[in-house]
Amino acid sequence: MFTPDDTIVAVATPRGRGGLGVVRLSGPRAATIAEGLLDRSEPLRPRHATLAKILDHGAAVPIAVDQVVATAFPHPGSYTGDDVVEISAHGSPVLLDRIVALALAAGARLAEPGEFTFRAYLNGRLDLVQAEAVADLIEAVTPLQARVAFDQLEGTITTQIKELESQLFDLIARLEASLDFPEEGYHFVEAGEVGHAVAAIRRQVESFLEGAACGRLIREGCQVVILGKPNVGKSSLFNRLLGVERAIVTSMPGTTRDLVTDVTDLDGLAVTLVDSAGIRAGSEDAVEVEGVSRARQALGVAAAAIVVVDRSRPLEQEDWAVLEETAPRRRLVAVNKVDEPASWAGESLLLDGEAAVVEVSARTGAGLDRLRSALRDVLTGGESLRDTPAVANRRHIGLLERVGEALGEAGDAVASGATEEFVLADLQRACAALDELSGKRTPDDVLRHIFERFCIGK
Repeated sequence: MFTPDDTIVAVATPRGRGGLGVVRLSGPRAATIAEGLLDRSEPLRPRHATLAKILDHGAAVPIAVDQVVATAFPHPGSYTGDDVVEISAHGSPVLLDRIVALALAAGARLAEPGEFTFRAYLNGRLDLVQAEAVADLIEAVTPLQARVAFDQLEGTITTQIKELESQLFDLIARLEASLDFPEEGYHFVEAGEVGHAVAAIRRQVESFLEGAACGRLIREGCQVVILGKPNVGKSSLFNRLLGVERAIVTSMPGTTRDLVTDVTDLDGLAVTLVDSAGIRAGSEDAVEVEGVSRARQALGVAAAAIVVVDRSRPLEQEDWAVLEETAPRRRLVAVNKVDEPASWAGESLLLDGEAAVVEVSARTGAGLDRLRSALRDVLTGGESLRDTPAVANRRHIGLLERVGEALGEAGDAVASGATEEFVLADLQRACAALDELSGKRTPDDVLRHIFERFCIGK
């Protein structure tokens, strides 16, 4: 997948202009290449910021490219575990690309996406769970997402996995030892003790998975579509929830023709709100018909819907049609325009199921906090988001579920009086899944999928 023994280089800061930009080199020749670019003869002192100039030696007379601060991090105490040099230059893409080009000309190779973190993984600076947390931390758009990712980077999941691995290893070792003395049966461990140990480890796995659904929701975010007939205030509510005037609002029905999307922080959840065209039947406008079709497609993939009805006008068949269409899905009903005289009472809105009904005014903001709270409960099933979930990554959840299934089968084998070989086979499957989780044994295609999510300089 990657060549781990050469020297790589890339811009480590986001593209665009800024006060500073960082070029990172990693590999056996990182210091040699970096020092060859600087206007100084002395080697870089480890972990010491050195002011220097980058020189282009391609001309007859060396030309100064930029004034920089260079810092060397010798192996193994660097981010990647290799020799690393970071060059902090002025944050112009032109200058940064020039420094990278000079490093390439001196023998470095342009890094692949995620290659610096991949080297950290190969060199034991991070396990695979922590490496994934680096990408999650970079991509976080809410403080809660960042907190979950940083906890994972700090090793909260790694520590628990190691504890599970230690208990499994001890149990497997004693069972394998007993195979050397088949005439003794469970010589190193009694059958009842094996059953209790397997059940205890399985309970830990199940406890580990508690809150996993909320964890995934925090990590991945979700989509919520705002639906309703034309001119009930969907776009106004969309803007209110975002806190900016993102969608065009007019008194003319059918103003919104296409989907308008933006992300909002809903108590730590990254929620992609989708404003949609008003749903009504019988339109001969091809653009409006396509807009309604897209609204329905958005509903098909959304985690939940906000159905907006207008309390200042009598409910019509189009309102009831939208309510009926969304009935099988997770939703809440926003009764809008409560700041205007009411045309119907809330009791007349008879809904099947447990759909939350919240009275709001998109114009004044009244009821908006209740709406946000109700939407959070719809998305999380009422679970609290205050406690950081232990597991949030879909890959981790799937592998831990495999561990639990293998342990369950091991427990059944013990209960049925099966021999050590059958119990061991199930325990070793559980152990293999934990190894894949932490990255001890992970297929190359999985590694490729994980690290290709990273930016080039990470």
